[in-house]
Amino acid sequence: MTTDEIVRQAKERGVQLVRFLYCDNGGIIRGKTTHVDHLAQRMESGIGLVKGMMSMTNLDFLAPGATYGPVGEVRLVPDPDTFTVLPYASRSAQMMADMLTLDHTPWELDPRSFLKRMIARVQEQGISLDAVFENEFYLAQKADGGFVPLDRSLCFSGIGMDAAEETMQDIVSALTAQGLVVEQYYPELGPGQQELSIRHAPALRAADNQITYRQTVRAVAAQHGLVASLAPKPFASEAGNGAHIHWSAWNADHTRNLLLDPDDRFGLSPLAYQFIAGVVKHLPALLALTTPTVNSFRRLQPHFWSSAYTAWGLENREAGVRVPTRYWGDEAGSTNMELKASDPSSNPYLALGALIAAGLDGVEHELEPGPSVDQDPGTLSEEELARRGVRRYPTTLAAALDELERDDVLVAALGAPLAREYILVKRAEAAAFEGKDATFELQQYFYKF
Repeated sequence: MTTDEIVRQAKERGVQLVRFLYCDNGGIIRGKTTHVDHLAQRMESGIGLVKGMMSMTNLDFLAPGATYGPVGEVRLVPDPDTFTVLPYASRSAQMMADMLTLDHTPWELDPRSFLKRMIARVQEQGISLDAVFENEFYLAQKADGGFVPLDRSLCFSGIGMDAAEETMQDIVSALTAQGLVVEQYYPELGPGQQELSIRHAPALRAADNQITYRQTVRAVAAQHGLVASLAPKPFASEAGNGAHIHWSAWNADHTRNLLLDPDDRFGLSPLAYQFIAGVVKHLPALLALTTPTVNSFRRLQPHFWSSAYTAWGLENREAGVRVPTRYWGDEAGSTNMELKASDPSSNPYLALGALIAAGLDGVEHELEPGPSVDQDPGTLSEEELARRGVRRYPTTLAAALDELERDDVLVAALGAPLAREYILVKRAEAAAFEGKDATFELQQYFYKF
């Protein structure tokens, strides 16, 4: 839509405030709003944002040693293709924003611009990449200064569906009204835990959709007097929340799935194996971007179906990269890969961009992923893991950040300024939780995501 069309639609729908949203290095969705009377001007000029906001942790303090603070400004410039009126806030609308410098160029710390660069790189290989974040979340009630799950039903339970019926129906309606295509829903393993899957989209739209998804789930739940938590591990003794990244690779006109080879044992093309190899190779460092909180590493434990090893396998839900089986009658459309080690606390632009960078390293160097693992890698001996070239994940955020600092491919893809500031922010977050008990951690994360 043009600026005039957006302004006209906003006014016709009774919108007063339009949100310009971004996601920061702490994984927090933030933004500023403009009144609709100034929308046309702000779509051209943007809204000012102090550079120090990209040095802010998800505990809302400036990371020690941060490059940026109170001096310097960029502009939040909205992408008109992302305009939508918010069904849960009828007098508000939103757009995703890019961060531009005062000379109108993408700011080197802008996560959305980073993803755009990675999309351009993969397109140079003749690949059009589709993706989706497959989210899990808890519905909970406030009680005694904390939170309790909405119900105590079992996985896939009809009772659980009934308990969450009205809330989930309204979430589905709200997502649909914003252009997201809902595919399936069911209660998950944890009490009050839900999984609601949406359809894949081109990579940039997929990351934008993740922002919309997180915002919508939280807002609609609140309208029902509930708190929705997408934190990786909101309850210490219950199942964690993932945001598994599914991706597929297509030719330029989207008529051929480049991951598919019907004659292969697993139905995979050489490109698919190379991409898997790149992701598996960089997975220890990739975790710093896809599972980027202290709380994330409570989820990444062996035998919990969230993955804990740098393995890949066909329909192996304990492997870092799972190759889903194809659907009958839609073999081409359903051939995709899944990164299990990803959760909703990640910045989706950084997570997906880094995934692309890792996969491209495999493609450009024609890497091989090694043999698939057809069992829980946590049941293999240390000797067998070593023989297969499979590693246990880093077990803390600090250790994953160490891996990222050593990963020349991912650091180069991010660019030194973004990599440096991101690592600074995340190390500050890790330090803030040192010596704190689980109660402090869970209280901090439950409501942030």
